[in-house]
Formats: sequence, C-alpha cells, structure tokens
Amino acid sequence: MAITLDAQVRNDLGRGASRRLRRNAQIPAIIVGANVDTVSITLDEKKLILASIKDEFYKETLTINLDGQAITVKPVAIQRHPVTSRIIHVDFMRA
Repeated sequence: MAITLDAQVRNDLGRGASRRLRRNAQIPAIIVGANVDTVSITLDEKKLILASIKDEFYKETLTINLDGQAITVKPVAIQRHPVTSRIIHVDFMRA
C-alpha cells in the first residue's frame, strides 16, 4: 500500500515562520535531490503522524502531491522535539 501525502509550497522561511506553521498543526519539510532545486513544503501534522506510524513510511517510497504534481520521495531525516517527541521537521529525498 503506497503512502500519499498532500503538500503546499512554503515561501515564508525561517524560525518564526516554522513556529507559526507548527502552531497551526502544519509541519515544515524540504524535498532535495535529483539535480533539482530544493523545495520547501508544508505537510498536515495529523496525516504525517498517521503515515509515520506505518513501517512502509520508512521502507518504501512515498508520493507527495505538490500543486498537482506527484513527486516520489523517501524520508531521509526526521527531527523530533527532545521532550515531546513531536515531529518538527522532515527532509525528503527524491527517488
């Protein structure tokens, strides 16, 4: 079963912008690799948590729907809050 996540492009960058996103149940993330410019995105926190519980999230490729474009990625790094273990940022690499 393939995991698909919906994302939006993020233009407002920086620490303050990321904190505002997290307060609104959004997780900042980036997509890197494949000789394409890095894309900053936001993901819905609840959908990301539900996807990250599954083993397929870490073992198989994921599909991110970004502005009508399907991008195949794998999670490379997941940053979590040191006390609450809440996901605070995800790095994806194009597959």
